[in-house]
Amino acid sequence: MAERSTAAVDVADNSGDQPLTAKAEQSTADGVAKNPERDKDGDEAQGSGGIEGPGQKTSPPELHSGHKLARRYRLEECVTRLDGFSSWRAVDEKLRRAVGVHILPADHVRARSVLAAARSSALLGDPRFVQVLDAVEENDLVYVVHEWLPDATELTPLLAAGPLEPHDAYQMVSQIASAMAAAHREGLAHLRLNPNAVLRTSSGQWRIRGLAVNAALRGISSETPQRADTEAIGALLYAALTQRWPYENDAYGMSGLPKDIGLIAPDQVRAGVHRGLSELAMRALVNDGATASRHEAACTTPEELVKAIGEMPRIRPPEPTFTAPPEYQRTTYQQGTYGRPAPHPGVTQPLTTPPPPLQSRTGKALKWAVSALLIAALGLGSWQLADALMDHGDKPTDTNNTQTEDGGDTGAKKPTSGKPIAIESARDFDPFGKDQSEKPGDIGKVYDGSTATYWQTDFYLSPAFGNLKSGVGVILDLGKVQEVGKVTVSFVGDTSVELRSASADAGSEPTSFNQYSKVAEGSGSTVQLKPGKSLKSRYLLVWLTKLPLQADDGNWRGRVADIKVTS
Repeated sequence: MAERSTAAVDVADNSGDQPLTAKAEQSTADGVAKNPERDKDGDEAQGSGGIEGPGQKTSPPELHSGHKLARRYRLEECVTRLDGFSSWRAVDEKLRRAVGVHILPADHVRARSVLAAARSSALLGDPRFVQVLDAVEENDLVYVVHEWLPDATELTPLLAAGPLEPHDAYQMVSQIASAMAAAHREGLAHLRLNPNAVLRTSSGQWRIRGLAVNAALRGISSETPQRADTEAIGALLYAALTQRWPYENDAYGMSGLPKDIGLIAPDQVRAGVHRGLSELAMRALVNDGATASRHEAACTTPEELVKAIGEMPRIRPPEPTFTAPPEYQRTTYQQGTYGRPAPHPGVTQPLTTPPPPLQSRTGKALKWAVSALLIAALGLGSWQLADALMDHGDKPTDTNNTQTEDGGDTGAKKPTSGKPIAIESARDFDPFGKDQSEKPGDIGKVYDGSTATYWQTDFYLSPAFGNLKSGVGVILDLGKVQEVGKVTVSFVGDTSVELRSASADAGSEPTSFNQYSKVAEGSGSTVQLKPGKSLKSRYLLVWLTKLPLQADDGNWRGRVADIKVTS
């Protein structure tokens, strides 16, 4: 806790940050930086939402390390103090975890908008964003508490080491674009999406911090928020491919483009840039008349950008490299010198060649004797085997033999394979999700008889559904109560799954998870779920409990290719 993490929330780092859709004359003027290291603010508000009069300036609250908010959040280190607010690394003493806190006076001109933005962001609940945990007005202060990710790294230091590999850049733009598309569907925009707001976790997932809140703290607004965020994603991709900021001014530790040449494609800035990603960045960077290369349609919303990414050929990760093992070296023990004095340096020890074995007269006699014994043993064994076979053939047929003419056992029934049971219908089942729905449009693919198609879940940040829920599943309707002997489920990737069933006397399909009892479980890519005892039911629940990592998109998600039910 004593060290400052690179994943701290830093809403006021303005290292050359330039607005993407704002006019230069519309800059904020509220508050004076109290930290001499951050006394220059180069960021400008977008639109007119950030303009304030001189009489509206508000000084940041006078707080210090060790101060407690709500008798729970202990402030540890001030990360930012600017524009009338401050950002802190703190400790939640109740849950014993690190958190981040933004604090500003309750009479600050932006206090109401910050509270509204924080509460709207918290309601989204999307794990791809750094989550807002609390938003409170108390004792003349407004503060917003959010996650702190000590294992995450900002994009800024990642790019300081060099451009990203094509697969990493592809994963970044894919995950960031899909996350922002989901946020805009809920009416939320970011408007400060820069390399400091994008984090990569230790598991390789990309997360976004400061959704709506960072812009509210700075008084930034836009009449075209979707276009602003789309262009910001394009700038992130451009920087990831070239290690250059796609504007004239330097920013985020990167050099800007040369002046008076305009916006040029990434593959013209640096050799070896992936052509498809280069064109994608140009399609997103549509500000000030910039056009996409090759005349493709420009992307002006995150949804359009997600669609464009989906139309690209997938970029696979590079092949892993293996270090060759060191050459085998003989030790003194293997050379037979164990227990002997080590030779003097520079003196070569002669190796004594052992004599060939059994070259004396006694040795030759012993070899002949052993050979004769082996021949005799083989002859005796062959004679005994032939005698036993002839004796068995001469015996009359035993009248008490229990075998039938076809070789079957009269005391046991022949095993019979179960008959297939038709699945009348199926539906997705997500009782613990926000909208209680999980890709219902593709649910028919689980029983279409083809393993080439599949129904898939949403993607999550861990095999355990990002710790958001215990699982998701598919409810199967067999049309009537039937005796179920086995359910075979084919997955894409090794998946943990349970088979649950509703009571045989259920008059209609149960809608509560507790109405389904677990009867079998397993894991793998093809799982046979056999109930331990006789099972009669009409409604079955195939319940996924642990997801695999899909190689094609690098996300944790379940994919059910086929389900078969037999009696």
